[in-house]
Amino acid sequence: MRVLVVEDARALAEVVAEGLRDNGLAVDLAFDGLAAAEKLGCTAYDVLVLDRDLPGLHGDAVCRLVADRPDRPMILMLTAAGAPDDRVSGLVLGADDYLPKPFHFPELVLRVQALARRRPDARPRTLRVAGIELDPVRRTAVRDGRVLSLSVKEFAVLEALMHASPGFLSAERLLEQVWDEHADPFTNTVAVTVGRLRRKLGAPAVLATTPGVGYRLE
Repeated sequence: MRVLVVEDARALAEVVAEGLRDNGLAVDLAFDGLAAAEKLGCTAYDVLVLDRDLPGLHGDAVCRLVADRPDRPMILMLTAAGAPDDRVSGLVLGADDYLPKPFHFPELVLRVQALARRRPDARPRTLRVAGIELDPVRRTAVRDGRVLSLSVKEFAVLEALMHASPGFLSAERLLEQVWDEHADPFTNTVAVTVGRLRRKLGAPAVLATTPGVGYRLE
């Protein structure tokens, strides 16, 4: 799952991004409305965490810019303006949820995950492929009754492959979905992470690699 966090308070933005990454999400940052609009025009995001009072381009304008797109991300407004009238006006603009500051971080994570599940193309909460059962909310993965102990990135790669199954995902697509905009496209981090995941999944092998095409669960 890929998330864009738009927040002009850089320290808060970094804290939010790091916390979401710790929960297996790929997170990009923008510190003003113009940078947010540029990123939204170049990258497909699942969820937009949007501060309202932004420099450059107000958060309301960013929300309106995104809200009418057919493939738009779900929008969570995260702002200090938390009065009932503020929440109503934010939802009228096209936001899907509204969380006032200060907030409880676990609630933010759950709201982001819930919004991703509400997308029109979202799959069921519990994914089941090739004897593997994965619950992105509880962060659990089980294969044939055996609990898998996975790192954050291994879990995210497995989730992406299960969403794509029975199709392939290229290394580039995995890098885009699981890492963020700072990931080096020439790194072997995808191959290394897939290799570790394959070993943890165990026998019989279900994670296939086709050179020049990508990876898939069989």
